[in-house]
Amino acid sequence: MEAAPFVNAKAHPFRSSSPALLLGRNGDICRRSLKFKSRKFSVRAAVNDGGSVVTLLDYGAGNVRSVRNAIRFLGYDIKDVQTPEDILNANRLIFPGVGAFAAAMDVLNQTGMAEALCTYIENGRPFLGICLGLQLLFECSEENGPVKGLGLIPGVVGRFDSSSGFRVPHIGWNAVQITKDSGILDDIGGRHVYFVHSYRAMPSNANKDWISSTCNYGDNFIASIRRGNVHAVQFHPEKSGNAGLSILRRFLDSKSDVTKPAGRKASKLAKRVIACLDVRTNDKGDLVVTKGDQYDVREHTKENEVRNLGKPVELAGQYYKDGADEISFLNITGFRDFPLGDLPMLQVLRNTSENVFVPLTVGGGIRDFTDGNGRHYSSLEVASEYFRSGADKISIGSDAVYAAEAYLKTGVKTGKSSLEQISRVYGNQAVVVSIDPRRVYVKDPNEVECKAIKVIIPGPNGEEYAWYQCTVNGGREGRPIGAYELAKAVEDLGAGEILLNCIDRDGQGTGFDIELIKLISDAVTIPVIASSGAGAVEHFSEVFTETNASAALAAGIFHRKEVPIQSVKEHLSKEAIEVRM
Repeated sequence: MEAAPFVNAKAHPFRSSSPALLLGRNGDICRRSLKFKSRKFSVRAAVNDGGSVVTLLDYGAGNVRSVRNAIRFLGYDIKDVQTPEDILNANRLIFPGVGAFAAAMDVLNQTGMAEALCTYIENGRPFLGICLGLQLLFECSEENGPVKGLGLIPGVVGRFDSSSGFRVPHIGWNAVQITKDSGILDDIGGRHVYFVHSYRAMPSNANKDWISSTCNYGDNFIASIRRGNVHAVQFHPEKSGNAGLSILRRFLDSKSDVTKPAGRKASKLAKRVIACLDVRTNDKGDLVVTKGDQYDVREHTKENEVRNLGKPVELAGQYYKDGADEISFLNITGFRDFPLGDLPMLQVLRNTSENVFVPLTVGGGIRDFTDGNGRHYSSLEVASEYFRSGADKISIGSDAVYAAEAYLKTGVKTGKSSLEQISRVYGNQAVVVSIDPRRVYVKDPNEVECKAIKVIIPGPNGEEYAWYQCTVNGGREGRPIGAYELAKAVEDLGAGEILLNCIDRDGQGTGFDIELIKLISDAVTIPVIASSGAGAVEHFSEVFTETNASAALAAGIFHRKEVPIQSVKEHLSKEAIEVRM
């Protein structure tokens, strides 16, 4: 995504004010950089905005629409930063950093924003950094580095350690431990907030005075900082439901009266319950939510019409109110229609994100494309359009299969696949790979080159083994690659999460394919979302207790109101499985 058109494009080099060196991983060195060799700025608060204007620093990467929508939802107007002076004149500044550390610092330095930010923050002006907006305050990051940060807070931003069994990225709803008077966090004690990141800053004696809360994920890392009017959080308040909105409300109006809900006892990373909406045009040209029976979305009637289960924006809004932890849109006409021309789907995202403050994922048709005029669009451009329209994550299906096949054949990462391009720019936490396998029974596991497992229930001819053949194009074409091999390959190529479907179980209501989910969730270190087959609340507790799945997704049982989302969560809670209530 291109950066916003800032006026001042002069770079401001860092000048170290301390001989102190910080050693990063593998001996990487980060030098503390607290001052700039450039003209001094003076801070002047904006006047005559009536207290209703929030200045937003959007440097042009990822989904900032959700932050905009949350601010407007709370009744405030937005002024976008165009020059460094806009930062210095702000009454309240929000910096929702997304994407990669190095790319963000490049933009800030080249546009003069880095110096202005430091001046603004050092003068104690009201500031809220979000996610990368927190990390950039530190001295440096090991992400593709070391890369120097703004140097305002001592410490190095390092990658989570997955060797102890914790999945990286850290994705989902986790608890925070408030360590001091935090101001904006007053209303979230005991509640889950939404994290999605692979890198974090660690507490130390040098930065302890900044820390206002920590979170535990393998180790205690810094979840938020505060010094006077300066705040920053590692999690996403704009994606944390009512708890997150209360944080933004507190920052925007410290006198706001927010009632803390009772009975919230968040203690660790919660298992996620995700509502999926398969979206396509029906025979009348209307965009509708549908649901397949083993991927067949048409009614078995004389008319053979597309199964219509509701309107996508309305259903997404209802699922948000019902407690869904994420909403996933699958544009199942994406493989036939050019994504950038799929304006109705983009509008669905825009409209949904106005009132839904949990993560939104969209998949379908995210691939390179050349239009009829010969103009080439990269998958990165396609994904960027989805992010700009309100998506937090994009899901890649068929294109990831082809990329994995090529990678396994040559052993070379070309960097040209949609998976590699998008994860490189937006981070692997923004990329989900959707796997659509079907079970193929064999008598002997040596019959196939792909990973085969011994099954509990034999096949139709008494076969004791099976492998999971991956498919493309909506399950219509089988490929010579197994789900196990695909999962490991896409993790290497940069996927941050796997959505694991199962054609055999789709729409059957007999439960998730536990053998498949266990196979894949044990094979990778990134989070796995279980999908296909849910028909009762017990199926959710089963998949969470018998596999390492991080989340479970369902569609039809929610659309047909057979099993409410809240019933699923109440059941999981009774089974001592941590969920966001």
